[in-house]
Amino acid sequence: MSKILLDLRALLDLEPIERDLFRGKVAGTGARVLFGGQVIGQAMVAACRTAERRLPHSLHCCFIQAGDPQLPILYQVERLRDDNSYSMRRLTALQCDNAIFSAMMSFHVEESAAFDHQDKVPVVHPQEQCVVKEKFGWPTFIETPQFIRRHYGIDLRPVETGRYLGEKVVDGAVHLWIKIAEKLPVDPALHMCALAYASDYSLLDAVTARHGRAPFDRRIMVVSLDHSMWFHRQFRADDWLLYAHDSPSAQDGRGLTRGLIFRPDGALIASVAQEGSVRERR
Repeated sequence: MSKILLDLRALLDLEPIERDLFRGKVAGTGARVLFGGQVIGQAMVAACRTAERRLPHSLHCCFIQAGDPQLPILYQVERLRDDNSYSMRRLTALQCDNAIFSAMMSFHVEESAAFDHQDKVPVVHPQEQCVVKEKFGWPTFIETPQFIRRHYGIDLRPVETGRYLGEKVVDGAVHLWIKIAEKLPVDPALHMCALAYASDYSLLDAVTARHGRAPFDRRIMVVSLDHSMWFHRQFRADDWLLYAHDSPSAQDGRGLTRGLIFRPDGALIASVAQEGSVRERR
């Protein structure tokens, strides 16, 4: 496998500037705009630094404008609530004094539960059988699995490989095996931040898959508008996880996607929702 060029742990290790103010580095992927997952992951790290001994259970983000991949990012955290059970933080990401991203994040102390249920894990091929064969060739794609690993620090194995050749996914159900490529230390908050980082990658593919459009089609412009995530059960982001997502609606140049993330043992660990701008280039 290719050497990892992206040091995700370093990327998520923010520099403290003053109380509730942090600076984050940017990762050079060669893209013209900043990867949204990087801002989500770093924002979560900043908020976690202000909510000790509590883990995040939800985040709700809005992308205000495209980030510059050449400039560092400042993360300003506001402490809105701290009580016996919950903490809430509001966060703004800035470049050159301009807000590029905002988020609300909620933290919860661990407690016993009277109710515990989850949806069943989809039945798909295990990750070891989901290797992109040479016959597919990825002939027109820049973002091959090797490229994704090197520049995003994510290992990714698609289940429905036919969609990379333009096969239509009728119900829009797309499945990926995904994990952080490098081994992470035992830190539940870091694994949550790393998964939030990775969760933004490929989610809007479910919109175009329903129309038989391959991922990374240069004729389509896809931009995340907002992103929400809920954490349910413990996990490791550096273990293989099944990311199942679909798109219930697309209209007026926007598409909605939903995602469920499962451990290999079938436990539902997180839910995701995102709306994005999905347009054909003119």
